[in-house]
Amino acid sequence: METRPKQIHTIVITGGPCAGKTTAMSWLQNALTDSGYAVMFIPETCTDLNNSGVTARASKTNFDFQRVQVRYQLLREDIYHQAALASASDEVVVVCDRGSMDDKPYMTEEEFALILKELGQNEVAFRDKYDAVFHMVTAAKGAEAFYTTDNNTARVETLEEAIELDEKTLAAWAGHPHLRIIDNSTDFNGKLVRLLREVMRSLGKPEPFEHARRFLIRYPDRSWLENNPSCRRVEIIQTYLTDVQGEKRRICMRGNDGSYIYYQTSHCTGTDGSRIETEKRLSLDDYQRLMMEADPACRPIRKTRYCLVDDTHAFEVDLYPNWQDQAMLQIELDDPKAEVKIPDQFEVIREVTDDPDYQNYALAKIHM
Repeated sequence: METRPKQIHTIVITGGPCAGKTTAMSWLQNALTDSGYAVMFIPETCTDLNNSGVTARASKTNFDFQRVQVRYQLLREDIYHQAALASASDEVVVVCDRGSMDDKPYMTEEEFALILKELGQNEVAFRDKYDAVFHMVTAAKGAEAFYTTDNNTARVETLEEAIELDEKTLAAWAGHPHLRIIDNSTDFNGKLVRLLREVMRSLGKPEPFEHARRFLIRYPDRSWLENNPSCRRVEIIQTYLTDVQGEKRRICMRGNDGSYIYYQTSHCTGTDGSRIETEKRLSLDDYQRLMMEADPACRPIRKTRYCLVDDTHAFEVDLYPNWQDQAMLQIELDDPKAEVKIPDQFEVIREVTDDPDYQNYALAKIHM
């Protein structure tokens, strides 16, 4: 009898102060368990340390505390992964109450770089090791009447401080390929429903629908992008493979400064026109093996991507080496009819969501 390969999904629930994470964890526990997953929760590292007497105030410096916190976070993630491997369940979801990038806002860029060096890590792999990240926006931004410090003795931030910390936390995660922002555009119950829907979609339940809107824009100000604290640059090489049983496949390497991670993406079209997309992480060996299946009718696509986040959305700006006066702006939505406010820094030429000539596959085709 063929055994089903074990699937371990590692996701992060993060956000600003008073965003509703504690209640969300209970919702996720029930919903994921009811859907047949074994669920493991990694409690918030900072809270765990503080409750044990390990605090920033008791440390010689804040940096000493952050160093301990990052190492403890990684240690627990490794232990929980081992526990997931040992689980009798075929599908395990490891939910991290905050992840390793949540420490970055509490350090200078130099301190964070030093910790990465000590760990032998690079920021791309450090950030993108999680399958998906869900940022719950603080109630201080859009639901001010519900912002409180009464339900958490460790929360001391004012409204303004909470907003600033929320923005810094979101900026730390900018660039992750599956970052979703859960804002306060509905009441709190609606916020939880949207979070649960996005989590289930990331797991492929019922199907990982994606609605992407694409806009052709004038070539952007790269210096503005490079200096924006909420923006991250990623270099991408995307290679299309030959189709298998009607599924389009591509592999991708993404990263920068010589450090890369690898994915395989397969997709087909659902009955409602939505794109049904599945993705899995690859090792370098798997990536190189699949390169042998590259579609000879397509050239690899090279692009520089700028991942930009604002209050409600994560935008992707793709710069192609052979485009000198234009670029592509993309945003993925759970509702294709949702209103999108494009940042003022981008001049839209026209929307090309439904224009087949501007799909990546068309751009990769070699015209003989």
